[in-house]
Amino acid sequence: MRRLFRNSAIARWGRAFLGPHFVAAVRALPRYAADWFAYQDVAPGQKIFFGDSYPCLTDRVKATPFDPHYFFQAAWLARRLCGFMSPLHVDIGSSAMMINVLSASVKTAFVDYRPLRVRLSNLNSLAGDIVQLPFRDASIASLSCLHVMEHVGLGRYGDPLNPSGSQHAAAELQRVLQPGGRLFLSVPVGRERVCFNAHRVFSPGTVRSFLPELQLQSFSLVDDSGQFSEDVALEAAGGLEYGCGLFEFVRARG
Repeated sequence: MRRLFRNSAIARWGRAFLGPHFVAAVRALPRYAADWFAYQDVAPGQKIFFGDSYPCLTDRVKATPFDPHYFFQAAWLARRLCGFMSPLHVDIGSSAMMINVLSASVKTAFVDYRPLRVRLSNLNSLAGDIVQLPFRDASIASLSCLHVMEHVGLGRYGDPLNPSGSQHAAAELQRVLQPGGRLFLSVPVGRERVCFNAHRVFSPGTVRSFLPELQLQSFSLVDDSGQFSEDVALEAAGGLEYGCGLFEFVRARG
């Protein structure tokens, strides 16, 4: 019964007005109604029923919308891995959609607190906790963790509350990285704060201090306006409110 309601016209209409686009959805209603009748006029053989309606009221925009943090961090990681090919790449909790595509070109192990239950060639999905990773010391050559570390210890995903969760996560990422290995890490950067229970925001210097055994190879940035800048100084994030810092770390050999 619950599933039937979720797929009902009433539920679909309700979802059309939920969230931050409520005003835009209301404003789009007259256009939706006009399009409904115009479509029936030009397609008299195709009867439209309210029970089948699925209103998408806010998609008529001039440019394709996207989340700059997730779009650019995926592009950044894919391009970095092209220049650093490893027989296995390990990702800890990043976007499942990004890992899905990434695994087409590189064998990938995906570890998440809430395991991804899929079967797909070149992708091995594991259950694991970022503060207690299921890997030996210095065992991973290619490692990523994008927009994850800032959530650890806030309880959002069912993990235990831990004010030092992000530091503990960073220590585990550092522990499993082998000499010569690369860690690709992203977190929100800007005015330092805890936005309970969504995430934390860090200064780039704080992130660097979490990984004292690793060397910062490069830093890239998505700023408050959604603009992406590659290979910039940490100081470029100064004054930001909620940017995305993209850190490439390496563990020195011997």
